[in-house]
Amino acid sequence: MKTFNEITKILIAVEDSQYSEKATSYGIELARKLNAEIALLHVNEVPVATPYVADPLLNEPPIMMPEMVHAQEDASKKLLNGIAESIDPETTVYTFHKMGDPKTEILNTAEEWNADIIILGTHGRTGFDHFISGSVAEKVVRKARCPVLIIPNKDSDTVK
Repeated sequence: MKTFNEITKILIAVEDSQYSEKATSYGIELARKLNAEIALLHVNEVPVATPYVADPLLNEPPIMMPEMVHAQEDASKKLLNGIAESIDPETTVYTFHKMGDPKTEILNTAEEWNADIIILGTHGRTGFDHFISGSVAEKVVRKARCPVLIIPNKDSDTVK
């Protein structure tokens, strides 16, 4: 494991949410201070296993699953490109958009890209919500081979 000053490759897992914005900003600033490369990763979960998605009550035409996958890919590329364009041009930025289980894809990308650290945000779910949905951050921390930095979404004044 590399020391803090030896970090040269930062993998930032992003999604289109306020939770991810804090983690992304933190990761970009850390990369700037360490003069490190950044890899932005967005993972789309596999859509439900049905050939059609529509709401007959709203008189919507059915959307074929391949169209839904393409729409997800386009949104992912747009998100990643928007973030990448906001980063200082002096910083080397890679973008990865994958489909699958977020935990698995984050871990696989970290291994493939040889990341020195993974940065991601957390929704901060607790209780039943956490039990049902689990925590991608928690699962990544348990299995990662490099350090993982979790950026909480809670404000500092809410700590009791």
